[in-house]
Amino acid sequence: MQKLVKVWQIGRLSYSKSLKLQKYIVSLHHKNHPLSNTLLCVEHPPVYTIGIRTKDYPPSVEKQLQNLGADFFKTNRGGLITFHGPGQLVVYPIINLKDFKPSMRWYVCQIEKTVIHLCKKMGLEAETSPHTGVWVKDKKICAIGIHGSRFVTSHGLALNCCTDLKWFEHIVPCGIEGKGVTSLSKELNRFVGVEEVIPVFLDCFSELFGCNWVDFPKNDCDKILGDIL
Repeated sequence: MQKLVKVWQIGRLSYSKSLKLQKYIVSLHHKNHPLSNTLLCVEHPPVYTIGIRTKDYPPSVEKQLQNLGADFFKTNRGGLITFHGPGQLVVYPIINLKDFKPSMRWYVCQIEKTVIHLCKKMGLEAETSPHTGVWVKDKKICAIGIHGSRFVTSHGLALNCCTDLKWFEHIVPCGIEGKGVTSLSKELNRFVGVEEVIPVFLDCFSELFGCNWVDFPKNDCDKILGDIL
């Protein structure tokens, strides 16, 4: 019997609210709630986020980035600084790896394979590198930064679909010198919106993780949003 994952296509959501939502769904895992294995699919307003290594980003850097019109958040995910914004598909898989394979290394590898498979379906060759994420030659198209607690995952991946890449010019994305960023739209030389990419992503995720997916129940969506947001 295949595993079942609930997919919540929430649309545009602030980063601060997405953190609250992730925390809430993580808490469902500890109650063995049937809604617990969930994929949150969102787009964020412009925001720079950093992972657990914060010493490289003093208040002056935070202020500089905020002056560009973006929010700034410190998080408990792995990885260094990155950008999220409109035109970028951000997916937060909040799943219990004991229902799949209890290995964080395996999980990251499967996320990378999912995005590589997606790119291939859309006519683009992508690959991994010694650096986490998915790359088209020496340009990152998808950033990955995760957190795990007792094999329950949070945070996730950010795939550039039609993102304004100028936002990345103000940082060293993921702390990797000498590398660039790209998007599906840039590489395929046509507009590729988030709405086009989501169903392809879900098909690839289902295949690589050996699961089926259904829409997150609407009544539960409304109740959760009303309770915590």
